[in-house]
Amino acid sequence: MGELLAGLRRGHVDREHVMTGLDGLNPSPGAVVLGLVQARVPVVEEPADLAVTAQRLAAQLRKAKQAMPSLDLLVFPEYSLNGLDPGTWLDERLLCDLDGPEMTLLAGACAEAGVWGCFSLMERNPRGAPWNSGVIVDASGETKLYYRKMHPWVPAEPWHPGDLGVPVCDGPAGSRLALLICHDGMLPEMAREAAYRGANVILRTAGYTYPIRHSWQITNQANAFHNLAYTASVCLAGPDAGGIWSQGQAMVCDIDGTVLVHGDGLPDRIVTAEVVPSRAVDARTGWGVENNIYQLGHRGYSAIPGGATDCPYTFMRDLTAGRYRLPWEDRVAHTDGTGAGWGPPPLSASTPPAEPGRAPF
Repeated sequence: MGELLAGLRRGHVDREHVMTGLDGLNPSPGAVVLGLVQARVPVVEEPADLAVTAQRLAAQLRKAKQAMPSLDLLVFPEYSLNGLDPGTWLDERLLCDLDGPEMTLLAGACAEAGVWGCFSLMERNPRGAPWNSGVIVDASGETKLYYRKMHPWVPAEPWHPGDLGVPVCDGPAGSRLALLICHDGMLPEMAREAAYRGANVILRTAGYTYPIRHSWQITNQANAFHNLAYTASVCLAGPDAGGIWSQGQAMVCDIDGTVLVHGDGLPDRIVTAEVVPSRAVDARTGWGVENNIYQLGHRGYSAIPGGATDCPYTFMRDLTAGRYRLPWEDRVAHTDGTGAGWGPPPLSASTPPAEPGRAPF
């Protein structure tokens, strides 16, 4: 138990003020207490390895809730179930299903422990390449959010682009939760879509390695400030079979982009923090200057009633019209997975347009 409690201690505090609640040990009124699990990189080579990994994650969730009863939501990183070895990613034996034994086990652990959980799975797709998916499960074991990664980390990842839009669900203590997966968070439009649909706590899970540390931090901060939302993000930690380390680096950002808690690279460390969703609601409804998510659609409201509500952005108009094209489009070097060893996709592969909020349950 002592080792577990040590792992629950908060990460490096990168702020000038002291956060209330001791990062969830003494929750503030209206707070959601988060546990960001810097899960170690699993080695998954056989179907039995999937079962072992799922059991380990379930045990970690149960023990964390026992050690810190104030925890409301445990967030596990991308690839924490299926592993980071590209040589196994397309092995049908090692893919998961939403109603498969691994996810059933993890949902059952949430119900047993009485805590919410956010999990990753590489999901079997009978129509083509697998999806890189994530789920949020409530404290009774019911799936509340199901998401497929919209922007795979091309050309390195061979996943089918997500077709469920960016769903949002009600979470603990008045929170509205959204989930972005890894590279999704590098595109500001993704966090903006989550916030536009009401999310005030944006989760981001990833498998990033150390070269991405700087980009990871600034995008987590920017996504928070641009949208007056909390961001809570966590990566895998530790080495893969080849000795390449994932970064860990769990972090929680306040609605103004301030880093409230910042973890490290220690595998299996659980970095905790509290967020107060009502503060995001108050800022979105009460701020004047820098209420940017409102002002995007109400330009110059001090000069004209209601502000300008047109769309002056060429890229938005072109994207919705299906004619998105960069001025340097013809010079882009990587336009399929050949450079990463995947080869070009089959000509028959396609994806339907996203339907925001659609979910198969």
